Amino acid sequence: MVKAIIDIDEEANRVINILKAQRGLRDKSQAINEMARQFKELVLDSDVRPEYVLKFRKIRKEPIIRVGRVKDFKGRYQLK
Repeated sequence: MVKAIIDIDEEANRVINILKAQRGLRDKSQAINEMARQFKELVLDSDVRPEYVLKFRKIRKEPIIRVGRVKDFKGRYQLK
């Protein structure tokens, strides 16, 4: 394990504290490790651009619309 002394601004400190609280982490080191893991997953290991991954995650959280039959679809969208 590497030890480091770093200087971060207030906003970065807030983000680390929020991540720490949301994930129930013990300390800021765990929060920074989690951020590094997420960055690696989103940016470094990804074949697609990060903004598309974020957009996909947002869309995935939306409710699924069940249409049923073609007749139901046409009725829902007032098609002939």
